[in-house]
Amino acid sequence: MGKKIAVVVTDLFEDVEYTDPVHAFKEAGHDIVTVEKESGNKVTGKNDEETVTIDKGIDDVSPDDFDALFIPGGFSPDILRGDDRFVQFAKSFVDDGKPVMAICHGPQLLITAEVLKDRDVTGFKSIHVDLKNAGAKLHDEEVVVCGGNLVTSRTPDDLPAFNRESLKVLG
Repeated sequence: MGKKIAVVVTDLFEDVEYTDPVHAFKEAGHDIVTVEKESGNKVTGKNDEETVTIDKGIDDVSPDDFDALFIPGGFSPDILRGDDRFVQFAKSFVDDGKPVMAICHGPQLLITAEVLKDRDVTGFKSIHVDLKNAGAKLHDEEVVVCGGNLVTSRTPDDLPAFNRESLKVLG
C-alpha cells in the first residue's frame, strides 16, 4: 500500500532533486502532496526547468495527515527554515519516527528543527560544518540511512542511491 508523502518545497528548489524522487515515489505507488505557504502557489526550480503548483498550504495540513516527509534541496530548505511552521512540521515527522528523506541542502530544515543530534547524516558539502555543529554524525557518502527512517544524500549525482534507499524505507 502506498504512503502519503508531504513534500515541503518553495522557490529555488533544485529541479532534478524534486522531479527525480517524486517520479520514483509515484511510480512505486506513493501519493505526493506538495506543501508551501499557500495552496495554488506556483514555485519554480532554481534552474527554471520545473514549476510546481502547490497542493496544500502549511496551515491546512498536519503531520498526522502524512506517512512520510520529503525535503528536496536547492535554496528552498533554507527559505523554508525561516518559517517556524515548516520547522515544527519537519520536527514532528522526526519526533514521531516517520520516514524523512532529505537531499543536498534539505537537511538545513532539520538542522533548524534541532533533530539531528547524534544522527548519522550527509548533505551538500557547504552544509557539512552546519551538520557537525548541529551534533550530527557526518558521513561523506552518497546516501546515509539512520535509524531505518532518515535518508540523506549529498548531490544530484547521488539520486539513484537516494531513491533506492528512500523506497526501501517507505516499504
